[in-house]
This record gives sequence, C-alpha cells and structure tokens, in this order.
Amino acid sequence: MPPRDARAESIAAAVNAWFADAARPLPWRAADISPWAVLVSEFMLQQTQVARVVPLWEAWLARWPSPADLAASPPAEAVRAWDRLGYPRRALWLHEAAVEITERHGGEVPADLDALLSLKGVGPYTARAVAAFAFGLRHPVVDTNTRRVLARAVAGQAEPGPPATARDLAAMEALLPVDPDAAHVFNAGAMELGATVCTAASPRCGDCPIAALCAWRAAGYPEYDGPRKARQAPFAGSDREARGLVMAELRRAHHPVTRAELAAIVTDAARLGRAVAGLVADGLAVEEAGGLRLPDA
Repeated sequence: MPPRDARAESIAAAVNAWFADAARPLPWRAADISPWAVLVSEFMLQQTQVARVVPLWEAWLARWPSPADLAASPPAEAVRAWDRLGYPRRALWLHEAAVEITERHGGEVPADLDALLSLKGVGPYTARAVAAFAFGLRHPVVDTNTRRVLARAVAGQAEPGPPATARDLAAMEALLPVDPDAAHVFNAGAMELGATVCTAASPRCGDCPIAALCAWRAAGYPEYDGPRKARQAPFAGSDREARGLVMAELRRAHHPVTRAELAAIVTDAARLGRAVAGLVADGLAVEEAGGLRLPDA
C-alpha cells in the first residue's frame, strides 16, 4: 500500500466526522442488517432514487428474508415484486444470484470479492459495496456520487467525466483510510456527501466538510470541458417506455397477454414488436401460443 499524504488523511477524517452526524437513517445501514439485505439494497439502488427503493426493499425482505426464500419462488414473482422500480432484469438477476448463493454458498452471501463477482448481476461496484458494507472489508467503493466528490475535491474538475473503473478505484484508494472501520465509514460518507451536498446541479459548498480542501473550489470553480457520458434519449415515446408498459401489463396479469391486448396499450406496432422481442431476449417474458407471460422457471 503506497504511503498516504496528509491531505488525503485530512479529507478522509473530515468526511468521516461529518458523516457521523449527517448520515441519513437508511434501513440498510442498520448495525444488525444481514449481508443479504445489503445485497438486495445494492441491486435496487442502481440508477434508482433512494426514496423509491426503501418501501420496495422493506417489502422484498419481509417476503424473502433470505436467499433461499427467494430461490424457492418462481422468477415471475420476483419480477412482479420489483413493480415499477425500473430495469426489471435486475429482479431476474437477483433471483438467479439467490439460487447461486443457495446452491453454492450454503445460503449465505459470500464475503470474498471473487465469489461475489461470480454471482449473476454482480459487477465490480456491487461486489465491493457488499464486501465493504456487509462485511466491513477494506475495499474502495465508487458510485456516481463518489466519483463527483473525487473529481471536484481531488482533480479540481466540476464533473468526473465518463466512468473508468481502474482510474476511479485508484483515486478512491488514495484517500481510503488504512483502518477497515474508518475505510467503511469513508466509503459511505463520500457517497453521502455527493448525494446530499456535493450534488451535480447545485452543490452546497457552504455546508461541505471538505470545502477548505477542495481543489475545484480553490481553482475558482472552473467549467468542465472534458468528455461527457452520452445523454439518454427522452423516455416518452421511446422503446424503453414501450417495454415498461408491456411489463406493467404482464405483472398485472396472471395469464398470457395476447398481442391484441398489448396493441391497445402500445399502439405503435413497430415499437411493440421491438419491446416484445427485447423482453423475450432478456428473459423477462415468454411468448407462447396464448400470448406473452412472465417467466416461471
């Protein structure tokens, strides 16, 4: 591990002290929470607002308090319970991960990074987040909010630019305290800072615990002129909207839904065709003689 400089230690110490009072009381941060509950939260929180996740997370764990409980249910029930959370493939992946945990790990979420990465739907971020937040292991964890804090405080940039896993993890590792407990707090605190204070559109620099250490502030808040992530097309009228409408109908129905019934919901035949084909290809729907239905195996 490379030697740590005084500025890095000051940033981490300031964020951790701030987080002790500023942390939102999110249910998956409770001291007695299970690794399974943390894993479920990480699946649900991907590209999704916290306020939307909390009630569904609570309902999910009340119904499926362990991986084995979810694994024993059909995938269709996981997709229904996902409701309108978005990106419903995550529900299928979480179900498959529950099956893998049950069959390969005795029903217990593994702590090892490689074992976590081998689970369906678990990528570099989710694996590190579970290892760090569920098991207290010292791994750098970098989400969108953390990347923005690192870009501003360390690199002096208004925006972080497109993600680059190796670069982002190295930047976080340079600030991460050596002590595992302090590292755990800093991982969570940096995310919280980016989510609540160092926000994308309206950063509240007057409330920031590291304002005096921020390279972007010291440079006079220069405009960002680097590469940007491609903007997503508008949702209204898109194939994503059509997929969502079809999925909503399949969740409501407990029988196959015919193409004619779906055509009353998505009136553009070409969009409907692409939506159906995509859902079938993703394993979110099964097409049979009677129509379209959720997967049951």
